[in-house]
Amino acid sequence: MWPHLFRIIINRKWIIIACLGIIGYLMPYFVLGEDTHIRVHDNLDSNIVWYHLLAQSGQIFAAPGTTLPNVINGLPRSALSSSLDVMTWLYVSFQPFTAYVINQSIMRFAAFFGMYGLLRFLFRSKEYRGFNEWIAAGVGVGFALLPFWPSGALSIAGLPAALLAFLNIRRDGKHAKKIYWVILFLLPFDSSLILTFGFFIGLIGLLWLYDWWKQKHANLALFSAILMMSCIYLLKDYLLIASMFFGEGFTSHRAEFNLGHNTFSETIRLFNKNFIFGHTHDLSIHQKVILPTIIVALLVAFYKKVSFKGIAVPLTMNVLLSFWYALWYWEGWRGLKNHFSLLNTFNFSRIHFLHPFLWYIAFAFALVMIGKHVKLGKWLILILMILQLNMLFKLDEEFKYREIGTPTFKEFYSTELFQEIKDYIHEPPEDYRVVSVALHPVIAQYNGMYTLDTYNVTYPLTYKHKFRKIIAPELAKDPELRNYFDTWGGRLYMFSSELGEHYMFTKNSQKTLEHLTINTDQLQRLGGEYILSGLPIKDYRSLNLAYEKSFENNQSPWKIYLYKIKAD
Repeated sequence: MWPHLFRIIINRKWIIIACLGIIGYLMPYFVLGEDTHIRVHDNLDSNIVWYHLLAQSGQIFAAPGTTLPNVINGLPRSALSSSLDVMTWLYVSFQPFTAYVINQSIMRFAAFFGMYGLLRFLFRSKEYRGFNEWIAAGVGVGFALLPFWPSGALSIAGLPAALLAFLNIRRDGKHAKKIYWVILFLLPFDSSLILTFGFFIGLIGLLWLYDWWKQKHANLALFSAILMMSCIYLLKDYLLIASMFFGEGFTSHRAEFNLGHNTFSETIRLFNKNFIFGHTHDLSIHQKVILPTIIVALLVAFYKKVSFKGIAVPLTMNVLLSFWYALWYWEGWRGLKNHFSLLNTFNFSRIHFLHPFLWYIAFAFALVMIGKHVKLGKWLILILMILQLNMLFKLDEEFKYREIGTPTFKEFYSTELFQEIKDYIHEPPEDYRVVSVALHPVIAQYNGMYTLDTYNVTYPLTYKHKFRKIIAPELAKDPELRNYFDTWGGRLYMFSSELGEHYMFTKNSQKTLEHLTINTDQLQRLGGEYILSGLPIKDYRSLNLAYEKSFENNQSPWKIYLYKIKAD
């Protein structure tokens, strides 16, 4: 038994080492629990609560026209995720933090095994012998430890597995292993069509057309795989399809999107920034190790006069993706965007989410190039992979956000503190409406309060116009804030010109809102009764507000000032 087990360990040593590294990366979640520091932007401040609200609503299978009363007096069901989404059911089955950790674990291991398998497939020829397994494992771990956007689930992390499945079906046709069909069947339920896979499937479709043109016959197995995955996405995203082709029953605030006014010089600067540093939702962490490694590998290839196709193809694609991303915000598109509403409401630049996947393929081929053609190349490969993994480990959410100083999961939502506020108000939450100032409104939402403010991907344009009347005096003071709200408006916040786009102020802050100017009459008309403020409002009396009480405790970073709108 033991000799057999030992042989298994030796034969799978790189996979075992990689998995232990991933477990080490995930360990803070399991050790610290809700005391873990995690990402706030597009995470704690939004997506986690969206899943939580849907899970608690009892309206998971509700029709698109249904609304959730907790938010903006009726948030459309279509603003939240599909009932066929894996993330939805994680939040139904588990507490929010547990669901979050399970999602993180799925992402990391799916990313590793997908990239490991893909690189083994790409390195299957004799020229890669001696490099294929350990480079595949090292680069696979690097890809798995990327700071993926958590709510993207397998939208980026699952791309290598998807490509591996398509390439095997492309090569083996109907004789391809069933596991590859299973991968393509399951991936849509834990990933996004509009974020990455719509673009990815489109590129695979171009590959199928290329093969048909070159080989003079259609690969029916590959076409069937593309069709199957596309149909599953359409089924899963039935809410999106219904809203696109049958209307949402309301005009979305996205109809007023007016993004993209960069000059051509600003567009070039944005291209450089995106190519070198990436985007907050698809960080590749490639600028310090991976990009220099690729450049060195290309120089070696030129010097040795050997093929560098494995590096050139993904690198060229990333150049094109960054250029397209930057070009999407160029003012030269303005005419077309004004004429075709789809170009305003749908972000076609999101194809840049393919960046990390392509950078790590290029990195793997660059390491092989160095290993084969540079003296002591294998030692250099090891050093480069260690340097990259060291950077990635430091970006573990707990390490990164603890150093930045943002709250932990438990601190951010501060359930005990908000229970005190609800007990003080002493009314059923459905009987009153609140808004938040100097505080993310999702905190109140998470704690069961009914809010007039929110952050969502879509909501009725008519409500945006009504809410705007509340904050119009503040928007008039700050042109940048006004432009931010009017041309986008995803954050339906109680903006203050004194605070700008800053929404978190702890109880240690010395700042005071000196000149808040809001239309409390309009706030009342929408049903607002209370204001939760993360900072004291100095001129509250002039706003027809009554100061009720402040709330704080040792477990929460917030000090909440509660104001009530005086009855007319």
